Amino acid sequence: MQSELRKKLIAAFTNSGTEYLSGQTLADLAGCSRTAIWKHIEELRKEGFEFEAVRKKGYRITNTPENITADEISFGLKTKFVGSNIHYEETLDSTQKVAYRLAYEGAPEGTIVIAEEQLAGRGRMQRKWHSPKYSGIWMSVILRPEIPPQKAPQLTLITAVAVVQAIQETTGLHPQIKWPNDILLSGKKITGILTELQAESDKINSIIIGIGINVNQREEDFPEEIKQIATSILNELGQPVSRAKLIQSLLKNLEKLYLLYLDKGFQPIKLLWESYAISIGEFITARTLNKTINGRALGITEDGVLLMEDEAGTVHHIYSADIDLKGDQV
Repeated sequence: MQSELRKKLIAAFTNSGTEYLSGQTLADLAGCSRTAIWKHIEELRKEGFEFEAVRKKGYRITNTPENITADEISFGLKTKFVGSNIHYEETLDSTQKVAYRLAYEGAPEGTIVIAEEQLAGRGRMQRKWHSPKYSGIWMSVILRPEIPPQKAPQLTLITAVAVVQAIQETTGLHPQIKWPNDILLSGKKITGILTELQAESDKINSIIIGIGINVNQREEDFPEEIKQIATSILNELGQPVSRAKLIQSLLKNLEKLYLLYLDKGFQPIKLLWESYAISIGEFITARTLNKTINGRALGITEDGVLLMEDEAGTVHHIYSADIDLKGDQV
């Protein structure tokens, strides 16, 4: 976790923009000595931050590193609480596992866990998620909404909209959502979302949202078994993307949509989700644990359940399934 002093220092540089900040101004803002400020600036330099220091003016940040440490995410982050506490590790088995433990220990709402690499990343139904080093976003977010446990799946749909909006803002690309939790570019998967609960029978203690985004992988970086169904932003855009800026946009949009949801309910999110959905109005195949249903996707309910009309005109409520679009096994 970042120290409170480091958070104050990064916030000061974020708010100053291109203006210089003197050592004394930084010391006053952070509530520490100028010597402590100098030591923290040297530590930031070691992380890859570049500073311009001008006598009688002070310091300003002129360049940031390409890694995704807590400091790099915080610098320029425009949120009230999502991402205000960042737990960063170079390598983890799973960000979900660490977030689950932190949530249980009382971590504040909006805490994120992020890693450069996951050794045991996973998606829905315990499927493995390929999480190579320095190329993607492997992150979990802790939220604590005061909603009934049965409404928890709505958070998956909120997150999907936030991911789409963040990718659009950062890259100009236009991803689409495949129910319930896949984000696609050119019909191939770039993002998966995994939502898990810590709850009692009538109360949510926390929701842990795992987000995996393929950002800067090249085609040869994908295992052979998923090359035909997975892609990355780099592959589609033709150039690498700043992962830190994408994370900042994602956290900003997630917070905005989450607060809208808490204030206005799911209806405005539902409309946004359906506007990005690839399957609405299309003929699809839904493979549940018990059966396979062919039909047309009508939309989603207020609880995020997929509505599907089969050839006989019967409308099915799909709570959990693998969805095939026109025969694609995405």
